[in-house]
Amino acid sequence: MLNSSNPNSRVVFLDTLSPGTRSAFTRLGTRLRYAVGDVLMREGDSSKELMILHDGLAKVTVRLDRQRVLLRDIRIAGDVVGEMAAMGVGLRSATVTSCGDVSATVIPHSELAPFFLAYPDASLALNHMLCSRLRRADRLRLELGAYPVPVRLARVLVELAESYGQPRRTRRGLDWNRVRIDVNLSQSEFAALTASATRTAHGALRQLRKDGIITTGCRQTTIENMARLRKVALMGGPAA
Repeated sequence: MLNSSNPNSRVVFLDTLSPGTRSAFTRLGTRLRYAVGDVLMREGDSSKELMILHDGLAKVTVRLDRQRVLLRDIRIAGDVVGEMAAMGVGLRSATVTSCGDVSATVIPHSELAPFFLAYPDASLALNHMLCSRLRRADRLRLELGAYPVPVRLARVLVELAESYGQPRRTRRGLDWNRVRIDVNLSQSEFAALTASATRTAHGALRQLRKDGIITTGCRQTTIENMARLRKVALMGGPAA
């Protein structure tokens, strides 16, 4: 993602389906609404439903022990959640919590098998999505060992901006060099995304603020200079 020219280049599951398959898929299940902080699904549960997000954002977390929770990913509109359990692969592997107002459809396991038999392209798209997520997880694990925390944080911020960012509007159009990240993350959650201590993540965020690359406030982050942030993320050097 670091070389993407389009900050909205992330492809969600619904966008991989043909119009006919997508229409049939969105007719499944029951549409529900969730408020900020609501749990859509809980780690360890035996439920098998699949959920598709229509509006809003949700955080995917896993518990490491009684005190520590790891923020594993963020899901956006068009993404599915709960796909592993829905495919019969054990209990829920993570907790999914709404970051704000969320609209989602809950699809019972009993509706999924007939649908995938009738629409094999949807089954193939789901498999491709799972492979993509596994590749991303492998890349993140490699980066955690290969780069210091400031570089890992810069890479996380670039990915968040590309996936969830809103560019500044100017008279000439959209300015993708200044992007507001529409995901409310605490310093401890930034630490979880970079596999670092909260204190270390705080120091890295403070340095980026000092360099004029980002601004933060009210749990909102704005990238003031994407070009400089990309330089830190790609090279790990000073943001000249």
